[in-house]
This record gives sequence, C-alpha cells and structure tokens, in this order.
Amino acid sequence: MKPIKVGLLGLGTVGSGVVRIVEKHQEDLQRQVGSPIVIEMVLVQDRNKARDIAMDASKITENPEDIINNPEIDIVVEVMGGIEPTKSYILDSLSRGKHIVTANKDLMALHGAEITDKAAEMGCDVFYEASVAGGIPIIRTLIEGFSSDRITKIMGIVNGTTNYILSKMSMEGAAYADVLKEAQQLGYAESNPTSDVEGLDAARKMTILSTLGFHAHVALQDVAVKGITQVTKEDIQYGKQLGYEIKLLGIAEQHDESISISIQPTMVKTSHPLASVNGVFNAVYVYGEAVGETMFYGPGAGAMPTATSIVADLVAVVKNLKLGVNGQKNFAPNQVKKMKTEEQITYKNFILLHVEDKAGVLAQITQVFAEYNVSLESVIQHPNRSNPKAEIIIITHDAVRSDMKKVLHHFESMDVISKIKSVYRVEG
Repeated sequence: MKPIKVGLLGLGTVGSGVVRIVEKHQEDLQRQVGSPIVIEMVLVQDRNKARDIAMDASKITENPEDIINNPEIDIVVEVMGGIEPTKSYILDSLSRGKHIVTANKDLMALHGAEITDKAAEMGCDVFYEASVAGGIPIIRTLIEGFSSDRITKIMGIVNGTTNYILSKMSMEGAAYADVLKEAQQLGYAESNPTSDVEGLDAARKMTILSTLGFHAHVALQDVAVKGITQVTKEDIQYGKQLGYEIKLLGIAEQHDESISISIQPTMVKTSHPLASVNGVFNAVYVYGEAVGETMFYGPGAGAMPTATSIVADLVAVVKNLKLGVNGQKNFAPNQVKKMKTEEQITYKNFILLHVEDKAGVLAQITQVFAEYNVSLESVIQHPNRSNPKAEIIIITHDAVRSDMKKVLHHFESMDVISKIKSVYRVEG
C-alpha cells in the first residue's frame, strides 16, 4: 500500500499532538483509509530546539520549500498560526495541488474566502474543523449534519479563557483581575490576554460559524464585539439573585434573510444549558427550523482535543483522495450577505442603575422607557448599604437595539441617575 505523505507546518503543542496521534493510531487509521499515513516533513523555526517528542532529524526542516515543493507530499497540515507567512505557505501549497488541513481561526476568519476560492480552482480540499471549539466537531456538523435544514440561530461559548474567568468569578465571588492573574499562571490566558478578554478570539470563531451556518461570506467587521473586562463580581451576584449566569456569548441570528452577529457578556437564564457550561469548556447551541434546538459541548482547546480534530480532517482528505472527489465537498457560500440594521435587532436587556434615593425617581425612569417604546418585564429597587445611592435593576422585554441606545443616552442627561452601572443582553 502506497503511503499518504503529510507535510506539517509547525511542531508546537498541537503539532506534537498530531504526530503522536498519527503514530499511536496508525493501525486504526490504515483500517479507515486503506493506506499508511506518514508525517514526511515538519517545518520548524529552529531544528536544534529541544522537544518532548522524538522525531527523525532528517524529517525536520527550517525551509518551507522542503514541504511546499515536495512532489511526494499530498497534504499540508498547518498548525503554526498567524496570518503571514502562513497564508502564503497555504496558497503556494494549493497552487501545487496539495490539500490543506488547518487549525488557524485567525486566517480562516480573515482570508477564508480567498483560500477556499483557490482550493476550488485547484480541485483541492481545505478543512478547518480545529479552528473553532477545539475537539467539538461543530464545523462538520454545520456543513453536513444541517445540510437539509435551515439554521436560524447559532449561540455559544466559544472561548475557554473567558468562560474560565467568568465561571471562577461566579463560583468563588472573586474579582476579575484576580481570576485573570490565576488564569495566566495556569496557562489558560496569555501574558497579553487582549484577544480573549476583549472578545476578538470569539469574534473570529463566530465569523467562521456564521459563514457556514448562513451560507454567506461573513466578515470579521460584521461582528459587534464587547469583551468581559467591565464585568464585576457585583454584576454576577445580581444576576444570580435573579436566576441568571453571565457568559461571554457569540450570538448569530438570521431572520427574513438578514443576519446579526455579536460577541457580548450576556445574562443567561440558569435553566438554559449554556448557563451550566463552566471552566475552559465550550458549547455551541444551534437552532434549526426542522430539528429545533441542539447543543454541542466539549473541550474548546488543548493540544490533544485540537489535534484530534485535525487528524479527523486528515482522514477525510485521504478518503476523498481514494474516491477521487477532492475539492468537491468544500463549502462554498451561495447567499448574498445582508446584515440587519440597529432597527431590526431586538433582545431583552438587563440594566443596573445607581439613582437618587427619593420619591418619584422610578416614575421618571419608567417614563423614559415608555417614550422610546421599550416595555419592561421587571423592575427591582432597593438600597445598598455600601452605596448611598439606591440601585434599580430593570429587565426589559425584547427591545429594538436603536431604541435602547436612545434610552441609555437619555439616562446620561438625567440628574436623578448618577451612574448607568451595567447593561447586558438577556438570553434563555
């Protein structure tokens, strides 16, 4: 049996995991695809660096051309990350008829259309299951599992770092800064955590999921993004008292052919399955017109879960090779993208206000909501011993986003309101 030869771009934790799985599961892989799968060459930055995985020195190179121009290599697996030179390596590999498996969410969110178009031109596969939600097979599910259905909403926890932080704040009553420091010490958060805590990582993943779910080329700039840096332990405690947990949710919706996508800290009803997803785990909730509600849960990151998704994609490419159908199963958006305006986006809101503790204040506030056509589900007012101001918590019914902005802008000019402490979307 002629082996299928693979070039690996990168030998970090995920790349090492890919090598381990391919070597350890070689017998199982051969049974599935009918041929040995061999890691033929690995690109690294420094050949002399000490590694915790044994590799034949002759298969390690610092020159990308040893993989891109190697006629024996059928498939290129990219786990080096970043945009450049990674993008150039992938496009050059496709130009030479090599199939691509990547875990690169940044690249696929920003340049996925260019890469998949090149793959279609060359009749090559491009698979990227590991780019979103680690070990959860959500991309293949959206493409294949929902192929006969119409997806109306994708809602999920797609960043393990922020979910760990919010979970610890909720369970231990800890402050954001303290939990972030702990997450960095444990390796869950980078020394510069901006991409995670400001919601950028989650936004890239929701760009990919929305493109797949709604069959339209969604761009990163189409996603409204708000991170978790302003979430306080007091906000979390107030939410718990009312039956909510705060989660950083990616929410993508499609109604009447129009799409809205956001990343934002969200009050999730404790009865909703997403409210109980804690730690570094991810979960994606998908609504289909026919199937109804489904949820996919699992490890959202880590060397071996991510490597497992990569090897699953690798097996899919090899099966296509055997059948001679490479390039025929690539996802190609076929819908014109139409984004919702602020006047078309509606959802419930949680608002916490610090106000003057005197008669008539609540009436003034509710009058503002009425003026801008926002109806209220519940209003709670009580004094706070640590705050000379009274606190009012309001949960609205579904409200138009533009109307809510007008309400909040009006509040800023009212003398009886000293501070708009918190505003969150409400789901579940």
